[in-house]
Amino acid sequence: MSSSSSPSSSRFIYRKISLILPVMLMVCVIGLLSISSNMWVNFGIEISSNQLYSIEVVNEFPHDPDAFTQGLLYGGNDTLFESTGLYKHSSVRKVDLQTGKVVALQKMDNFYFGEGLTLLGERLFQVTWLEKTGFIYDRNNLSKFEKFSHEMQDGWGLATNGKVLFGSDGTSTLYQIDPSTLKVIIKQTVRYRGHEVHNLNELEYVYEEVWANVWQTDCIARISHKDGIVLGWILLRNLRDGLIAAGKRNIDVLNGIAWDKDKNRLFVTGKLWPKLYEIKLHPMRKPLHGDIEKVCMPLPVHFAKP
Repeated sequence: MSSSSSPSSSRFIYRKISLILPVMLMVCVIGLLSISSNMWVNFGIEISSNQLYSIEVVNEFPHDPDAFTQGLLYGGNDTLFESTGLYKHSSVRKVDLQTGKVVALQKMDNFYFGEGLTLLGERLFQVTWLEKTGFIYDRNNLSKFEKFSHEMQDGWGLATNGKVLFGSDGTSTLYQIDPSTLKVIIKQTVRYRGHEVHNLNELEYVYEEVWANVWQTDCIARISHKDGIVLGWILLRNLRDGLIAAGKRNIDVLNGIAWDKDKNRLFVTGKLWPKLYEIKLHPMRKPLHGDIEKVCMPLPVHFAKP
């Protein structure tokens, strides 16, 4: 008797394999989607094809109402690092999240206007407005130990993924900067539905996306760092409206995004805001009153050095 399989037996095995393989592939795909979905669900985001998100406030914390917030980041152990602006009032500070108290402060020279801030390792990187100048500080005591020049048109926002620095200059350009040489290695034009998104301001790196405040709006753009395309919008007007309704008339624009990667917490605040908010995102199910382009994409603004 031959030990080889009969033709009918071989066809049977082939048919079983051909039926099993698609099932296995489908299981793998579902598994990958599940991992991705769980990542966002843990962050408080419900997966949806909807690109617009509203927010839910889950915690409120005190914030220095005199802080003209230009850069914000989470430093671990309920600590925030913050860069503040305005001539003669600019600073880099370490802030206790729970109380809002400034526990360490490095005041800047009067002729610098502080802007974006990010943390890479033990070093805080900061840029300044209307200057191609930046500073590097020791995160532990905020001592300034290096001054640098960057190649952006201006200094507005900074963020990092731990490998490169992302920068904004108030235009529609998203920069990628080598943290060792501080040279620009990639420039991308940020676009939504083919239109440039101008006035990119404070930045944060969240789940492999660059999130950007758009100056003079209550919008955060979720940007792909791979091609500069806006993946979605987060609308936060209710925060500023709530402060104004409570009698806080001297507040300025929304500005400041900080992400606690370990606990999946997202914090936002604004310039001269007395509060800092921990928020969660939810897909918008009601139609937006007005085009997103009108709400979140103002015309470009140009500044000249005074």
